[in-house]
Parts: sequence; structure tokens; C-alpha cells
Amino acid sequence: MFAKSIGSIIRSFVDGVIALNEQHEIVWHDIDVKIPLEITKKTTISSLLNFNDSSFTNDEIFPLVINEKFISIEVKVFSADCKYIFLCLKDSELESANTATRLYSLEKIIDSLDEGIVMSNAEGKITLYNSAQEKMEGLNSQDILGKHLWEAYNYNPQYSEHKHIFKTGKPIFSRYRAHSTVNGVPRYVNYSTFPIQKDGKTISVFSISTNESKLKNRLHQTIELKRQANNTDQEEVATKNGTVFTFKDIKGKSLVLKELIEEAQNVSMYNADTLIIGETGTGKELFAQSMHNHSPRANKPFVAINCAAIPENLLESTLFGTVKGAFTGATDQIGLFEFAQDGTLFLDEINSMPITLQSKLMRVLQERLVRKVGSNEVTPVNCTVISASNEDPEKLIADGKMRIDLFYRIAHTSLHIPPLRERTEDVHFFINYFLKTYQTKLAKEVPEFSETLQKNLLRYPWPGNIRELEHLIENLVIRVPENAEAIEVEHLPSYMRGKIITKHSTDTPTQEDVIQRPLKKIFKNSEKHFIETTLNQTNWNVSLAARKLGITRQSLQYHIKKHELERPTI
Repeated sequence: MFAKSIGSIIRSFVDGVIALNEQHEIVWHDIDVKIPLEITKKTTISSLLNFNDSSFTNDEIFPLVINEKFISIEVKVFSADCKYIFLCLKDSELESANTATRLYSLEKIIDSLDEGIVMSNAEGKITLYNSAQEKMEGLNSQDILGKHLWEAYNYNPQYSEHKHIFKTGKPIFSRYRAHSTVNGVPRYVNYSTFPIQKDGKTISVFSISTNESKLKNRLHQTIELKRQANNTDQEEVATKNGTVFTFKDIKGKSLVLKELIEEAQNVSMYNADTLIIGETGTGKELFAQSMHNHSPRANKPFVAINCAAIPENLLESTLFGTVKGAFTGATDQIGLFEFAQDGTLFLDEINSMPITLQSKLMRVLQERLVRKVGSNEVTPVNCTVISASNEDPEKLIADGKMRIDLFYRIAHTSLHIPPLRERTEDVHFFINYFLKTYQTKLAKEVPEFSETLQKNLLRYPWPGNIRELEHLIENLVIRVPENAEAIEVEHLPSYMRGKIITKHSTDTPTQEDVIQRPLKKIFKNSEKHFIETTLNQTNWNVSLAARKLGITRQSLQYHIKKHELERPTI
């Protein structure tokens, strides 16, 4: 009677009660009809619930599934001779559904989201790719599901963010990058990547992407209107924030340059650390200053430093600051990170930074806290960091000159400026542009270039890029007599005459030239055929084809679009 009286009171709070004696035999029960349990006089608790009743402990709670009904079991001991089992029916739709149904429902929910979702497993294979991600990147989920990320997006597995997060278990926030390219046009998305962990172990990694093109366009228009309203000239801008260049100062006619400017303008709208890659003389700082002046930080300081021009022992104190007494002659001084405030810090030639200092820089970029040399206190830093490298980061990492984790920190997004030799239209443009510029600057009238000289200049690879071309044109304007009928090869400085004429004077390229610079050594009317043949040989692997052609992937995409090449259908 004691079991029944106590059990009846408890029954009003739960869906079922079973009372047991000291031998764990059922002496009384009251169970809701919704719970599919049949109890007779001879029924034992072990046979009823299909488990070892000797494992019962007070306050134990565990789940039980009977005929797809989810039931919570709780054990309560009130005395040595009386033990109760409480049954609570879990009748919500989601809990009563089987695993397959729940998984199907979750996938449908994910597929209906406006945010793009891409998930990979421990092997780096794509296991989930929703409709929103398809629309943002212009890809088809059926073509990439089950593939490795680096195969689907065509990049080196070493630089896979998902693989990196699998190892570290740390998320990556607010990246702005294009992983896919459609018809030669990169598709940029803003995304964050997170690990999924179980029992302290990462089992999957997923990225959430947002397409912020409408917001970006409105912000861009607002900034442009504000800039036009202020009508600030270049000198006044330089006085305010330490820059002299805007995107209006980037000259050229090539399509690849136009698309690069649009890409840089898009990136500048976000407070994202950026790596600019380009050979010496391509205009990396010009782009960095233009991005600063195009961004919401335009009225904040732009601070630049060349990492190759300062010794290692001084570079650390210059970047982070010092306190008095930190070393002989040290004074209280703020570093460039603090000096930049909420503006932009430009680290030129970051590839020259010593490995020992790279680890310290990485920590500052990760934590956004700077510690002065000789101090124990840390100071928050809010500046955006734009870095520039005149060498390929992949080669730097392979050669042990750059830490791969630093690369992840400085390249939240990256821009690649193609060398001048891959932009024939721009070579022709700059020859005429600089000729007019220096005629005006030097107040000297000079004739046009001869056809022979112009052909040789267009054929020359310009290892110093725009800077080398500008200096040569200035030199020619100074050297050519005013009574000359045309600027000829003989007016070239002797050191340039040997480089330009000796190797590049004939219209027929040598075998060595074709191997080293194939795209620039063949006849123009063969260019399309040469590119198309190389693409077919590599099964339209753009990265591999670009390496065989000796040009950048971005430049190859430009030529594919220029010649209207299409991958053959099977």
C-alpha cells in the first residue's frame, strides 16, 4: 500500500510510475496508455525494459526507445525496500522521428537558408553544399559533392582553410575571397568557417557565406557621393592621411587591370587584412593607398613601412614601440601599429621579414593586441593591415621563408597584380602616356617612336615593370635631339639597348624563348590557338595551364575571356 500511495502522488507529475521491491520485482504500476508497455504479474523489470536491473543507481537518468517512442527513464530510491522508476514520454515531433527523417528535415532546412553552407569531412571531401552557396559561387552541387575541396575549387591542398581548422580546431572569421570563377569573373563572398566538435575532437568543418553585393554597392555609392561632395584634391588628401594616390591614378587599358581595380574596390569596403602580390614595379603601394582612400577609413592615417629597409632589431621596435630602458638608448615610443590608430598599416615587402619576427607579428594580427618592447602591458590595435610581397607566397612557404600560419593571418583576402609583360595593351598605353607626361614635365617637344623601336619595346619582358618603363621613357625624352625625325633604337641608353635589341630584335622567337615566355614569343594570330591547345592538353585545368604558359592564373582567365574560349562539351 505504501508503494501505491506514494506512486499515485508521483503519477500526477509524470507519464508513468513503476514501483519495485527489494528484489526489483514489479509490485505496482500506473502507466499512460501512450507508452507501449504491457505488464503482467510475472513481468520483471529486466525483461520489461531489456536491461540489467543490477545496474540501477539512485537518480540515474537514461533514454529508452520503444516502438519509435522516446521515453526518459529516471530511477529514484526512497528506502531500502522501495524503488521507483519514473517514465516521461517525449512526444515532440522531432524527437519521435527516426534518424533518417531528422537528417532529411535538417538538410531541407539548410537548403532553404539564404546563407551559403559548405561542409567537409576529415578527408577534406565536400559533404554538404546548399542552394544558396550554388547561387553565390555559380557552381552545381552535383558536380562537387564528394570531391576534395581543392579539387572542386582548383587550389593547392596546402592552403585549405578547412584542413587548417581540422588541425587547430579554431574558427576563422569574416574572410572576403573568391573561391570560384565563372566566365573568367571571380565570385566574391564574405564567409566564416567553424569546426564541429564531438568529445573534444573535430569531426567536420563548415563555412557560412553571405552575399553582400547590394550592401556593398550602397556603401560604395555613399562613399563616392561623400567624396565628390567634399571635392578634396590630391594634395589635401595627402595632408590628411598620408597618401597621394587614389584609384583614379591607376592607369591602363587592359581588361585584366580593370577587373583587378573592381576587385580591389570591393575588398576595400571591408575591414579585412589583405595581401597584395606583385613583382617589383607593378604598383603595389599605389593599390594599397587607393584601397585606403576608397574605404570607410579614408579620413584615418595611412602608415607605410618597407620591411626590407629596416634591420631586424629595429623593425620590431618600429612596429610595436618601446619603453624606456628596454635596451641601451631606448625611450618611450609608440609603434606603427598604434600610430595607425583606426586607419591602415601598409607592410611592404613582408616577404623580407625575418622568421623570428613573423611569429610575433602573427600573434598581434590574431589577438589585435600589441606589446611594446620591454613592457608587460598590452594595447589594443584597430588598424587594418595591408601587406605586399614581390614573391609568390607558395614558393616562400615551400622555401621556409614565410610561416604558413602568418600567411593565413595576412591574407584574409589577396590581390595579384599581373606583371606588365602579361598586359600587352598596357605596355602600348604606357609608352604613349609617359611620352606625353614627360614632354609636358620637361617642357620639350619630341617626335614619335619609330616603328622598329616600338616593336622592340612591346616585345621586351620589362622585369622592372611600369617603373622600369617610366624611367626609360623619361631617359629617351631627355636624350633624343629636338630635330630628330623619330625616336630610334640608337637613342636608347647603351645598357638598355643591349638588353632590348640583342635578345628581342627578331620577329621569330627561339625555342628557348618559346619555353620561357611562350605567350609573348609567338605570333599574335597564333595566340588563341596556343592557349586553346594548352588548355586541352591539361584537360582545362586553368592553374596547370597557366604554369605551362608561364603566366598567372588571373592573366590566363583574362585571355580565355578575350578570345572567347569555351571548354569543349563531351
